Amino acid sequence: MVISGMPEPSDRVRELHARMTLEEKLAQLVGFWVDQGGEVVAPMADEMATSNKYEEATRHGIGHLTRVYGTRPVDAAERAAWLAGEQHRLRTQTRLGIPALVHEECLTGLAAWKAATFPTPLAWGAAFDEGLVEQMGRVIGESMRSLGIHQGLAPVLDVVRDPRWGRVDECISEDPYVVGMLGTAYVRGLQSAGVHATLKHFVGYSASQAGRNHAPVHAGPREIADVLLPPFEMAVRDGGVRSVMNSYAEIDGVPVAADPSYFEQLLRQEWGFDGVVVSDYFAVAFLHRMHGVAASKGQAAELALTAGIDVELPTGDAYLEPLEERVRAGVTDEQIVDRAVLRVLAQKEELGLLEEDFVFVPEPVDLDSPAHRDVARRLAEKSVVLLANDGTLPLTAPAERRIAVIGPNAESAEALMGCYSFANHVLANHPGTPLGFEIPSVAEALRGELRSARITTVRGSDVDGDDRSGIADAVAAAGDAEVAIVVAGDRAGLFGRGTVGEGNDSETLELPGVQRELVERVVATGTPVVLVLLTGRPYAIDWAVSGDFAPAAVVQAFFPGEEGGAAIAGVLSGRVNPSGRLPVSLPRSAGAQPYSYLHPRLGGTTDITSAASDPVLPFGHGLSYTTFEHSALSVDDAVVMSDAPFTARVMVRNTGSVRGSDVVQLYAHDEHASVTRPVAQLVAYARVDLDPGEAVEVSFRVPPTRLAFSDRQLRKVVEPGRIHLWVGASCADRETEASIELTGETYEITSDDERVVRTEVTSGAVV
Repeated sequence: MVISGMPEPSDRVRELHARMTLEEKLAQLVGFWVDQGGEVVAPMADEMATSNKYEEATRHGIGHLTRVYGTRPVDAAERAAWLAGEQHRLRTQTRLGIPALVHEECLTGLAAWKAATFPTPLAWGAAFDEGLVEQMGRVIGESMRSLGIHQGLAPVLDVVRDPRWGRVDECISEDPYVVGMLGTAYVRGLQSAGVHATLKHFVGYSASQAGRNHAPVHAGPREIADVLLPPFEMAVRDGGVRSVMNSYAEIDGVPVAADPSYFEQLLRQEWGFDGVVVSDYFAVAFLHRMHGVAASKGQAAELALTAGIDVELPTGDAYLEPLEERVRAGVTDEQIVDRAVLRVLAQKEELGLLEEDFVFVPEPVDLDSPAHRDVARRLAEKSVVLLANDGTLPLTAPAERRIAVIGPNAESAEALMGCYSFANHVLANHPGTPLGFEIPSVAEALRGELRSARITTVRGSDVDGDDRSGIADAVAAAGDAEVAIVVAGDRAGLFGRGTVGEGNDSETLELPGVQRELVERVVATGTPVVLVLLTGRPYAIDWAVSGDFAPAAVVQAFFPGEEGGAAIAGVLSGRVNPSGRLPVSLPRSAGAQPYSYLHPRLGGTTDITSAASDPVLPFGHGLSYTTFEHSALSVDDAVVMSDAPFTARVMVRNTGSVRGSDVVQLYAHDEHASVTRPVAQLVAYARVDLDPGEAVEVSFRVPPTRLAFSDRQLRKVVEPGRIHLWVGASCADRETEASIELTGETYEITSDDERVVRTEVTSGAVV
């Protein structure tokens, strides 16, 4: 049997497959959720999970064990010993002796009790540092592999389209190139440790109607091709990812989980993906239950398998009994089962699970080692974005200061972590269970950072709700202080347990609850106020960056993880010079959504509408305690063929008084094309560290694919014409400009080699 998108199966896989009964085949195509109980950590999990006993469910073997470590707070060493025993049992007491593949969530670190918790992906985007993201993926993967875990359900490569969507904190950026670069770096890191990464959610999930979870998607084929798909293509072609997970979305009425044009045609035949496609949790049964395109779970199974979804997760709601009945009745062709089974067996072979001497031997592991914390600290520090500052920051003198630390997130460790952290994802169902690792809150970190300061803390308000009873105490504390730090923002959670996270979509982009009132009342005292935002989405805070009640400084942190409190304290004290940049536009209002900086001319504010859509602060914005000058942007050749790369060079100088890190951003605009083009598009970026007065020339070798788009026939092309280029502190800042003329015929991109999209970056000697 020839399988599209993968090499010929090995003799071992073919021999094993030939011996399998139908029941044994189906068992390899499903997971079993060992610990699943009353906790809701997936959509409709309380209604959808099967009730089969574990021994019964695994008598023919099993494809996956679902979240062995990540469903409840279990001791990792004890659970590893249990897993070793279960793998031995599957190896020796089932007819075929095939071990299970173990998968876990790992978006902000391994989602297990006492494991390190890293910054959320939106913070990765703010850091603009793929090397550091790759290191993070590697240390996460090493922890997973030592616990017998083979597959991680990350990264999320959905491009942010609407900040009202609750899962924005799981996303990296509104720019597909940034998403692709950082997501691919995470894939490389995780897979370098021997753990297969899983791209989520293929495709369209983030473009849901009105930012609602699981809502229909109305994106056109050009938006899908040019904005939503590129990060996945980069991770497949450049990152060699081994697993992909479907999106829950339905696009123009067709659920992705039932659409072979994405999995069998695009992913496998065009991109050459040869790994395994797994379903998002319960997505197969949802074809029957929620989308209504299947009359039964058995029909849903046939639709999903035909589309190219090889494995049903987290359990076998559709791929077991319902599918077996259809195959035995001759309604469903067993060949689609065989196709999936061969892919699953090939993956297990690749992971070493089919070796005759396979055995999982648990080994001691520190899930929150100094190496974990070092990466977490550096990534958190680089991700903090200074949005506004009148000179109040850094808090360098005098040494003994009276500081009021106010706000619902000031003393909350949970406020530093995203929705898919173990703490907010699982421990919320187990009140009283300790986190199991050190994660100082912002207030605790400030006490350690500013040891001579006299710090008082006042909650002021809750994250949400309308209780104003604590505001008066906050105002009094601010009035007695020399500076007030208000720590506001979100509480991440699932399905109504928070203000952001899966299932926690928003109708408004105002700060939740009465937090704006709290901030404005504290500002009204006249005491200098620093607003620190711990959020999972960008909020409409125009009032906080300008106006009568604007704080003296505003610091944005997107759930920066276990070292996030220390990173923020370091930024406030000046020990850390902020270098984060906005990976998403700071929105004007909920009514201006969806909005992206990648909009065509008529997608922004114009004089033909009374409704403004310009963001409060643009994509790429971020301040520093020093200043940078960008000058002398040039291109090596002013005229190049449309199928050729071009090289742009820019001089970057630290014109301030302290060492700092700049994110150099090269933007382009195609002035005239056959379809409308964005007014600005990031084509390259680079981080550079410079001492005061130092300068460096940064060179970008930009491949033609960075300028490609889908034409009227939906061909991926680069058209001849003039391209305007600029470098500045954000997409809206044209500090130094140049242009290039593309000549020759329209270049249609077709071959694999020509699909390279990564811009090569080099820096000359510091001068």
